[in-house]
Amino acid sequence: MIEIVRGEHDTGPPKLLAGLKHDVLASIVVFLVAVPLSLGVAFAAGAPLLSGLISAVAGGLVASLFGGSPLQVSGPSAALTVVLADTIATHGWPVTCAITVAAGLLQILFGLTRLARAALAVSPAIVHGLLAGIGVTLVLGQLHVVLGGSAQGSALANVVALPGQVAGHHDQAVLIGVVTLAVLLAWPRLPKAVRRVPAPLAAVALATGLSVAAGLTLPRVDLPAGLPALHVVPRLPDGGWAGFALAAVTIALIAGLESLLSAVSVDKLRGGPRSDLDRELVGQGAANVAAGALGGFPVTGVIVRSMTNFEAGASTRASSILHCVWILAACLLFTGALRLIPLAALAALLVYVGAKLVNLNGLKEVRRHGDLPVYAVTLAGAVAVNLLTGVAAGILLALALMLRRMIFSGIHVERDGERHRVVIEGALTFLSVPRLTRVLAEVPPHAEVTLELLVDYLDHAAFDCLRGWQQAHAGPVTVDEIGHPWFERGTAGAPTVRRSVAARVVPRWLAPWSQWQAEHVVLPAQRTASSLLCRGASEFQRRTAPLLRDTWSGLANGQQPHTLFITCGDARIVPNLITTSGPGDLFTVRNIGNLVPPPDGGDSSVGAAIEYAVGVLGVAEIVVCGHSGCGAMKALLGQAPDGLGQLGSWLRHGEATLRRRSREAPLLLGGDRPAAEADQLALQNVVQQLENLRGHPVVAAALERGALRLTGMYFDVGAAQVSLLDNAARTFVPASALEH
Repeated sequence: MIEIVRGEHDTGPPKLLAGLKHDVLASIVVFLVAVPLSLGVAFAAGAPLLSGLISAVAGGLVASLFGGSPLQVSGPSAALTVVLADTIATHGWPVTCAITVAAGLLQILFGLTRLARAALAVSPAIVHGLLAGIGVTLVLGQLHVVLGGSAQGSALANVVALPGQVAGHHDQAVLIGVVTLAVLLAWPRLPKAVRRVPAPLAAVALATGLSVAAGLTLPRVDLPAGLPALHVVPRLPDGGWAGFALAAVTIALIAGLESLLSAVSVDKLRGGPRSDLDRELVGQGAANVAAGALGGFPVTGVIVRSMTNFEAGASTRASSILHCVWILAACLLFTGALRLIPLAALAALLVYVGAKLVNLNGLKEVRRHGDLPVYAVTLAGAVAVNLLTGVAAGILLALALMLRRMIFSGIHVERDGERHRVVIEGALTFLSVPRLTRVLAEVPPHAEVTLELLVDYLDHAAFDCLRGWQQAHAGPVTVDEIGHPWFERGTAGAPTVRRSVAARVVPRWLAPWSQWQAEHVVLPAQRTASSLLCRGASEFQRRTAPLLRDTWSGLANGQQPHTLFITCGDARIVPNLITTSGPGDLFTVRNIGNLVPPPDGGDSSVGAAIEYAVGVLGVAEIVVCGHSGCGAMKALLGQAPDGLGQLGSWLRHGEATLRRRSREAPLLLGGDRPAAEADQLALQNVVQQLENLRGHPVVAAALERGALRLTGMYFDVGAAQVSLLDNAARTFVPASALEH
């Protein structure tokens, strides 16, 4: 790829002139790349070599003027050589020009009906497979030319004939082909200053110079001298209209798809406004109408030239327009030089281009996404039959895999002694019924069974299968449905028929635990605290532990929490939940009223935890979290239950909070004063406990070093709102507001 430094920071000339300077330089670079490729593509397709240059000039100019992608460069593309060669062999050149015009009209129709974005729905695996198929076919055909022979009629015939071609007599064409390939392969490793010359131009120029200097007699580019006469007029066929229409549709689809993908690729690099894809498709269609009418063949937006244009510093569509001007000038002024180019050099260039179409990075990406079968089928179809067959096969396989992924259900049986658990996950439809019945048949007739349903869709056939088996099974069957109650609704006679109307259900681990535990213990007599905890522990062990085992494994040899979290023992406060923290993140201290006794306060429990968290574990933050409806705050206000002596002894550590309340103005929560007096006191309590923390020597030392931060937090239980203390404003503000 060309490496020319972009000039965004140039000073001196006006901005318009500076942009034009970069466009002129970029257009020259693209021109140098386009000429040998245009000739090579025409040669590979079996078209008149002049048609490649006509397409580059006429088609490229029209696409540049009317397309929707400013930096897109259009012209003859290697992606069309295979289908074009077959079209020329079948219909002849004049009819092929008419097919090009028809394909252009189809592209204009696609653009006007705003179908451009629909092309982007094609799986990347199909696109990569199609390009790879084109590349393989191109390499197989052009290798014969490099070896001094001629390409066969199909890719398979080229494969069969290749061993004989390799073992046969090799003439001067082989030398030129090898030199061209060697230059192309070595060019990226040469110094940057040398690589400013495009590799295709350098390779073809050196090979041509060698052939002329050595006086080699071998086939060369056949161009008319002087101004060419454009006497080729598109001609409609005398018959075979089905083949004519199929060829036009094939060319329109492949050319349109490559153009759109090229435009999107350039957009990703350049930033700024996106290309107008519908306009780009109309522009490409107009370009093909012009190219076909003048005796050229189809053009596309070519990703290699477009990327070269961008990297060479182009800023507007002037670059792609000017590159057409330079090609026309070359046709008029340097025809003699172009006629010296050996066809073997162009064939070697196409072998290189074809090999590059087999994008290994793209193949790795396809494999990572599980679409390798789609890639392989598209490639095989394109090589063995034709491009359209390969694309059709790839689309069908992609649809089949998509359908399988959408309706896939994980169904298996887990056994625990005499009890069996049938676990069903995913979408359960009629396509899953055969497998479902097979798995259910494995369950012993009188076994105690739990049907665990974690499904995101359940259709009528699957429901009937499950319901019928449940009723026919001789042993007890409990249905444990997680998520939307598909089965329960069906049993009640009000089935859910569409995913879009399925209720959003809070997952078990976020729902009120005692509620779902009580609902899933079969007998009311069993609903004791012990049974509920056992049920929850079992749920954790079976569902959550496997997901978090790696996390806990990494924590097995020690803890490194980042925060000491001091909060109330209130059952409604779940520190990890309201802070979205995981195992090992919080070193938590809980007590009545989230109190922090001073160092000399006569209680060493909280002090010991503070010393260990700050002095040993080295936490970076201490959070004191109060909450609404706190019973400890109510007790401080004289609402404590009678007969709780130890509670009264503990609450003496909150007397400093009462004194703060009497001497300072109320704190605000979200700009307002809480309605409940206990909640007002809870806010003051958070501030007081932060002050108490500063009195602990280990905290004071860490604060002085800048190694510790103190944070006040308040949780409004009813509103599920976390607020943080803004010391400067003496208010608690929503955590989301401070985040921004």
